[in-house]
Amino acid sequence: MDKKRILIVDDDPAILRLLSTNLKARNYEVTTATNGEESLEAVQRDFVDLIILDLMMPKVDGVEVCRRIREWSDVPIIILSARGDENDKVKCLELGADDYLTKPFGIAELMARIKTAFRHRGDPTVAPAQSTFVCDGLEINFAKRRVTVNGKEITLTPTEFALLQHLAVNSDKVLTHNMLLQSVWGSEYSSEKEYLRVFVGRLRRKLEPDPKNPKYIQTIPGVGYHIATTA
Repeated sequence: MDKKRILIVDDDPAILRLLSTNLKARNYEVTTATNGEESLEAVQRDFVDLIILDLMMPKVDGVEVCRRIREWSDVPIIILSARGDENDKVKCLELGADDYLTKPFGIAELMARIKTAFRHRGDPTVAPAQSTFVCDGLEINFAKRRVTVNGKEITLTPTEFALLQHLAVNSDKVLTHNMLLQSVWGSEYSSEKEYLRVFVGRLRRKLEPDPKNPKYIQTIPGVGYHIATTA
């Protein structure tokens, strides 16, 4: 099996050394960049499987890097930042980041989040028993990871697809916030309710004719979400 390649983007040499050493020890290939411009060049030049991205960098900051990459790529992006404010986290998630980890951080936690991001890329060993899901113009091909609405193909990031897949496989069931967070992200995310709000919002903007009046992903106030296939 080919090694997965991870791009680390940070202007702190100590962070680059720490992450490079630990990732290589776990059999990942590593490339590095020390500013936003270098990171954009690296992503365009080399195929990478995941990006670990700092926010506060010279030339082009991490927020802008995330925005630009999401214009053409669905590569998983984990933000690693000293900014712990919830508004910063929500802003990055809304721009397309898959995860947000605040410095200082533990290596074990970062490695767990990397595994979660790769799990969202698709694991055939955990594919749903059903091959497709169809509901009022929305069609999901689980094997091909292909989503269409009224025949138009919709591009989703791996995390967006993972959330939509879980809702679809459990259609007509109300899934609580904790159930979704633990099933899609993992038990360590059980308090990260803003992740759900942001990612459901991202899905609605891509899937719904009117995101403010969704017909696919329904909110159960104070409880969670579901996809209803029957009126």
